[in-house]
Amino acid sequence: MTQTYNPGINRFSVFIVFWTVFLFVAGALVTSNNAALSVPDWPKSFGRWFPPMRMLSGGAFFEHSHREIAGILAIFVLALAVLLWMREPRTWVRWLGGLAVAAVLAQAVLGGEVVRQLLQYWLPVLHAVFAQVIFAAVLSIAVFTSRWWVADQPQLRDAGSPSIHFVVVLNAVFLYVQALLGAGFRHNEIPIWPHLAGSLVTFGIVIWTAIVLRKRFGQSSELSLARILLHAIFGMQFLLGLGAYWSRMSTSAAPQPMSVMVTFTVIHTVFGAILLAFSVVLALMCYRLIPRRGEVAAAASRQVTTG
Repeated sequence: MTQTYNPGINRFSVFIVFWTVFLFVAGALVTSNNAALSVPDWPKSFGRWFPPMRMLSGGAFFEHSHREIAGILAIFVLALAVLLWMREPRTWVRWLGGLAVAAVLAQAVLGGEVVRQLLQYWLPVLHAVFAQVIFAAVLSIAVFTSRWWVADQPQLRDAGSPSIHFVVVLNAVFLYVQALLGAGFRHNEIPIWPHLAGSLVTFGIVIWTAIVLRKRFGQSSELSLARILLHAIFGMQFLLGLGAYWSRMSTSAAPQPMSVMVTFTVIHTVFGAILLAFSVVLALMCYRLIPRRGEVAAAASRQVTTG
């Protein structure tokens, strides 16, 4: 399988992953600084593609910067899709690159509707959580094109119930729902309590996932490291959430967003995206290292038939 490894494509896809994190920072700065709609038109800014700095005072700078970084991401993802189509032998990976391009274009249209509809109809929340889908797509491409994925890996046996594939997918789903609740609160669509309750439920799911990984696959160095990282990232995210809530409450009387609140909120938002992304990586690792039970049964049946 190693003949499918292309280091150039993999490094470029990893670079796009980091650029997407940069875009999350830019988007969080728009929300945290109440800079949404600081630029009244779309796709141009004040009627120009590249307005001078004198027109980008206050929140307009954050809003326009977010658009520019997103536009560059679209170019990067398109270039990656072209490279995959030219050099990648696996058809399903090529199609994943095409889907990533379509998702970026859909996200751009959704961002435009946020401006046109003046932040109505839950559009800012949908825009925020759909960004997580794009992040998962580009991150998956980085995993699928890595040397680790295409190399032969020893296969592990899952004897527990429910299957580890169900557990890690459920973990990712709950983290996605938690991201949705967080976006709903940040954009003033829902109160804080659903997000707080969701954090406790998600805490339980993450702990359960880690326990299952330790009990069933403690001998696997890859999954052991993944389990430790899952705990560490979630723990940091939980503490950042407490800090973000404290900073928001302690500065609620301020006439404008204070730097302490902006800092905590931006870092909390970005870490949430990283946590969700890592849950996707964990799920991909499990599907790569642990055959599904139907596949194991089919393989055993073929062996019996052949014998």
